[in-house]
Amino acid sequence: MTQTIEVAVASQGLSLPAIPRPRGAFLPWSRLGNQLFLAGQICERGGEVLFPGKVGGEFDLETGKLAAQACALNLLASLSDAVGGDMSRVVRCVRMNGFVNVAPGFHDVPLVINGASELFIALFGENGRHARTAIGVATLPGNAAVEVESIFEIRD
Repeated sequence: MTQTIEVAVASQGLSLPAIPRPRGAFLPWSRLGNQLFLAGQICERGGEVLFPGKVGGEFDLETGKLAAQACALNLLASLSDAVGGDMSRVVRCVRMNGFVNVAPGFHDVPLVINGASELFIALFGENGRHARTAIGVATLPGNAAVEVESIFEIRD
């Protein structure tokens, strides 16, 4: 029996949320050939931002990593939808872009986004390693602390 993404996430002591409703005129995911583009996800559950505010202000680095992990779980919900829950269809994570709502002077943006990267690596092993950009920004939708998007290679 093929392992589902939900089971893999549960093995990490976490749970897969429902796919958040887009906060704009876009889809949660789009496929082009064997590439799956996952739209940016903020750290929300049920339409409520879990970590509203700035990392380095309202939140410390460790809380920022939790916010990034929450974004990754939302991305995994979209990934699960796209592949019918079947982990065997996921080849690898190709790229991740992370955006952190930062207070002036906060410089550890890459360490915050590690919260998402580390979850993908825990779930997919070496195939979870990816190219990445981590950017500090002045604000994000819903005043979220973090937003993450990614590209996966999948098979039919």
